[in-house]
Amino acid sequence: MAVTEPAPAPPLAAHEGILRRQSLRESAARTYARSLPIVPVRARGLTIEGADGRRYLDCLSGAGTLALGHNHPVVLEAIKKVIDSGAPLHILDLATPVKDAFVTELFATLPRQLAEDARIQFCGPAGTDAVEAALKLVRTATGRSGLLAFTGAYHGMTAGALAASGGAQDVRVTRLPFPQDYRCPFGIGGEAGARTAARWTETVLDDPKSGTPAPAGMIVEPVQGEGGVNPAPDGWMRRMREITEDRSIPLIADEVQTGVGRTGAFWAVEHSGIVPDVMVLSKAIGGSLPLAVIVYRSALDTWQPGAHAGTFRGNQLAMAAGTATLAYVRANGLAERAGVLGARMLASLRSLAADHPCVGDARGRGLMIGVEIVDPEARPAGTGTEAPPDPLLAAVVQQECLRRGLIVELGGRHSSVVRLLPPLTLTDEQATAVIDRLADALAAAERSPRRRLPTGSIR
Repeated sequence: MAVTEPAPAPPLAAHEGILRRQSLRESAARTYARSLPIVPVRARGLTIEGADGRRYLDCLSGAGTLALGHNHPVVLEAIKKVIDSGAPLHILDLATPVKDAFVTELFATLPRQLAEDARIQFCGPAGTDAVEAALKLVRTATGRSGLLAFTGAYHGMTAGALAASGGAQDVRVTRLPFPQDYRCPFGIGGEAGARTAARWTETVLDDPKSGTPAPAGMIVEPVQGEGGVNPAPDGWMRRMREITEDRSIPLIADEVQTGVGRTGAFWAVEHSGIVPDVMVLSKAIGGSLPLAVIVYRSALDTWQPGAHAGTFRGNQLAMAAGTATLAYVRANGLAERAGVLGARMLASLRSLAADHPCVGDARGRGLMIGVEIVDPEARPAGTGTEAPPDPLLAAVVQQECLRRGLIVELGGRHSSVVRLLPPLTLTDEQATAVIDRLADALAAAERSPRRRLPTGSIR
């Protein structure tokens, strides 16, 4: 396809004015802009070029949205084809050839047992809209209002999604322990910790004095993203499926960040082999453009017409870009590639712990990776107890990464987990460069006397 020449970069000092005006005019709620003070003007694949002429390796990828990286040719071609065709760009929920192709391709990627009996609802532009739709769906279908969610969860920024996220307080939401090897809530970790977490869930549901009425559904992330990159154990996921199925509780899998090959399987639920009742999908399914859907078993489809709607449900460019992305990931085995390369990167990161006492844990699945930064001076030698998280040092690591041309994000309970979400098109050479730059940043952060950053530098 013919590629339009990009607009010239602003003058070298212009980016400083852009950043200054942003800080003056945008709300105090802005997040990424605080810790990543750059002005991107061009991007391709893993690489972003800033207005100051610097190049960065982007391991944020639009918070996991860019499965194929920035401006992949198949995505640009799909968008251009729709624009050149004269097709409508905004059609509410009407049927179009572009929409039909997207749904067909999406269903071809789903777990077979779900795809054979599925319905789809287009929810609006963001993952949080899809979470709201999923909660409304199960409440309508069951006639119940309560919800089961997990500590450390993140499901979005709208009212219902926030209520189901860790840290929120909502009387309709029962918070259950999410199993972790590192910082296990029961202090035991491993299979024993996962079994205890599952038993806790059973007890809460079956004890008539637990104070938890029969819920409308359970919502779970197969890998907690914002919660610190915590993969759910496969056996525990299967047990959650059994517990919910035995009690007629719809199981909602939030695959907003884990989907489209990110974890080494096309959908993260495939690792455990479970088939949820509802899947919440967004981010990568739009091929870099806003798109969010829920896919669910037909038995739950008890909505009346208009029960859930939204103006921007028919983004044709996003559907075209999404179709191209889904097809490319599937045809080129990028999920399997993410699993192999991610395991290699994780092994390299774990080996860094020997030389960097600030690395408490390295964990993840596929190309969804987290490195937990701890206080190296407070690590209890030989006790088997984890050192306390060090969010200030983690923020220094993030800044040192940026100085070396590497964009990373922080997450976790204490914002002490350095998160890597590179595109699935990452090459072996790029993966090595990412690890090398992160290792160099860790060393620099450990040497740095700056244990407190300037006000406003931590988001």
